[in-house]
Amino acid sequence: MIEIIDLHKSFKGHRVLAGVDLKIETGETMVIIGRSGCGKSVLLKHIIGLMRPDSGKILMDGTNVFEIGKDEINHFRMQIGMLFQGAALFDSLTVQENVGFSLFEHTHLLLDEIARRVKEKLRLVGLSGIEVLMPAELSGGMKKRVGLARAICTEPKIILYDEPTTGLDPITGDAINDLIIRMRERLRVTSIVVTHDMTSAYKVGNRIAMLYNGKIVGVGTPEEIRESKDPLVHQFITGSARGPITTEEGRDRYVVESDDNRHTGV
Repeated sequence: MIEIIDLHKSFKGHRVLAGVDLKIETGETMVIIGRSGCGKSVLLKHIIGLMRPDSGKILMDGTNVFEIGKDEINHFRMQIGMLFQGAALFDSLTVQENVGFSLFEHTHLLLDEIARRVKEKLRLVGLSGIEVLMPAELSGGMKKRVGLARAICTEPKIILYDEPTTGLDPITGDAINDLIIRMRERLRVTSIVVTHDMTSAYKVGNRIAMLYNGKIVGVGTPEEIRESKDPLVHQFITGSARGPITTEEGRDRYVVESDDNRHTGV
């Protein structure tokens, strides 16, 4: 379904993606893990076509995303649903208008058909009967569910999830995990989940890939990642502030980090 080939991206000389290679099979849920700021969300924006790389390509069913013409780009994006980290609902629109937004903007469907689809997708995420509410009237978990309903309203082939459990309590977060699994099983979609929540990663992923220093440094099933002997993977999944990192010069170093300082030693 999706093949990312030697993808590079820098911002003002700062390299974020440094040759990402990853294959995602049709119908699977691929979880991409990695530290905050490592480029996970940037990678998602390349997959959906919101950013262009400095070099490299992304193939979807054999078509290079970055060679799709202007006349076809809206059709391409309608095949991809995205749940943003903060849900990204329009504050001035009702739930119905938010969920059906892409259908209103990019299709010629009748209003009754759009309303039917919105109602169906809200039911799928467990939120029947809230069409007239405004985003300000929703809890954080409800906003995530409405965002997911919007993501699936175009009946996409691919769903992208950017930190779906961030900012939620453990119970609500687990409910979102269950929804991700349900979407895969009911809709047969291919899913990519970006997260640093290992509980979520182990539960929803068929496979997990770790992004570090702009590259994928490990890929495997949840069990393979859990048992990985790779020091980079092990440090991340155990949440250890102390462990080996590899510098650009290839030397092993050990790092202890906090938000306001960094101490390293060879």
